[in-house]
Amino acid sequence: MTYFEFGTLAAMQCFISHDVDVAILEVGLGGRLDAVNVFDGDCAVVTSIDIDHTDYLGDTREKIAFEKAGIFRNAKVAIFGDMDMPDAIAAQAQKTGAQLWRLGKEFSFRAGELQWDYQGVVKRSSLPFPALRGAFQLNNASTVLAALDALKERLPVSMAAVRRGLTEVELAGRFQVLPGNPQLILDVAHNPHAAHSLAQNLAGMPHSTTTYAVCAMLKDKDMAGVVRELKGQVDVWLLAGIAAPRGATAAEMNQVVQQELVKGEILTFATVTEALHHACKAAGENDRIVAFGSFYTVAEAMRAKYAQQ
Repeated sequence: MTYFEFGTLAAMQCFISHDVDVAILEVGLGGRLDAVNVFDGDCAVVTSIDIDHTDYLGDTREKIAFEKAGIFRNAKVAIFGDMDMPDAIAAQAQKTGAQLWRLGKEFSFRAGELQWDYQGVVKRSSLPFPALRGAFQLNNASTVLAALDALKERLPVSMAAVRRGLTEVELAGRFQVLPGNPQLILDVAHNPHAAHSLAQNLAGMPHSTTTYAVCAMLKDKDMAGVVRELKGQVDVWLLAGIAAPRGATAAEMNQVVQQELVKGEILTFATVTEALHHACKAAGENDRIVAFGSFYTVAEAMRAKYAQQ
């Protein structure tokens, strides 16, 4: 077995030995052939589909959706949390006998100025906005509430708990804004879909004088697609290498960025730490720094930031 397969079994053994009431299992690469999929879930959730891991999953949303839908189970609820659903999701739900719930169909939400409402099996009104930033978080929150609807007989959750969960939720590296000036934003955005959301979130923030991008990525990702989504929000590109087997060098990143004809200055650095240090020295109080491109990028940026304090 692989290291990941051993780890998956070890985790499950821990869950079993501690007799947990609820186990939330994140299926890793794809779904159909992932080790976690050996376990039968009471509810399956696919949040969205975008182009990633094409070497393993295919190069279209339909092919990737087919792999993701491999976690569906007969007579169990399968939830899809995006308005744009590939046909393969519905086809696999029908083939497996899963009960498909789609955002915008079987469940939905309506956003107000200060609160939002959820409509599903259970109607939940006047909800607080999620503490996580980004417009797509209402898609995610609605998808979670749909999962609670599907499991309400076995897993009752009070409105007070729902409200507390929405207001207290934290997720490091997902449009995480660190306090201080200049403003530092961390986001793992490593594919065009995530980069598009990051660009939208940056555009929705108060205006800053200059945006510095500390960017480092894995070479098997769609680097050009990520740069293309974000180039309208970046004034200075600080490109770095990642010290990992799949990591792109600063020179490789530079070639991609140059080909996308981005505006502004482009600088290269051997490491994310060096790039971040340069950004912190160059940026003024009204500027912002965004570090993105990989979990590796955000992890190193976090270490570098806290080492300065």
